[in-house]
Amino acid sequence: MANPVSCLIPIRQDSAAACDDLVTALQNRILVGDYPAGTRLRQELLAAEFGVSRMPVREALHKLEALGLVEIMPRRGAFIRGPGTEEIREAYVVRAELEGLAAELAAGLIDDSGLAALREAAVLFRVAVDEFTSRPADPATWPEANDRFHQVLLTACGNRRLRETVLLIHGSFPRNLTWAALSESSNLLRRNAAGHQDILAAIEAGDAAAARTAAKSHVLRSGELVVARYQRSRDGRMS
Repeated sequence: MANPVSCLIPIRQDSAAACDDLVTALQNRILVGDYPAGTRLRQELLAAEFGVSRMPVREALHKLEALGLVEIMPRRGAFIRGPGTEEIREAYVVRAELEGLAAELAAGLIDDSGLAALREAAVLFRVAVDEFTSRPADPATWPEANDRFHQVLLTACGNRRLRETVLLIHGSFPRNLTWAALSESSNLLRRNAAGHQDILAAIEAGDAAAARTAAKSHVLRSGELVVARYQRSRDGRMS
């Protein structure tokens, strides 16, 4: 059965947009363990489930194959390859180094408008966490607020190639995967919000080294939670 989080992703009807949305939705299902390794993905069933034609489904499966998540076998169809926990951990290690660099650069380059945007993003994120932990709230609010903080940070670093590389890694591990791990505990969510505050405080102080350390630690902590959650999901399905 599909994870409720993955069902939150709307599928647009434009063919190219539908393909991208399908990639995101299917990535999330694979990475949270809804589709165990070896599961066959039938084009006709996916097309019916998501309300699209088979063409964007076929294109999405080929993109997932390029990402190493799906194996397409001639005359047999597409099967889940599934990442190993070490692959996920390695990706977060790389992302931590890159986002640490972005924070370091931002500490020296950010202007008043960028700093204001980063402060606003941190406040929105903290409010989203408070709302979710105190009462039922839209599960999409936290990922959106989280994305906004990291996007503002990446823009402030002033390095387009660095920003594009980090976003490429983000695309391999959808935002909902981190949400699935952190939403299991209000304490984890609050610690995640505190991580943003640590990054912001270092950048406000113009402390490049502290900004790099705070951003790197923040991403690594999230990565370990994601790995642990993914491993528990796989173990549960194998038992």
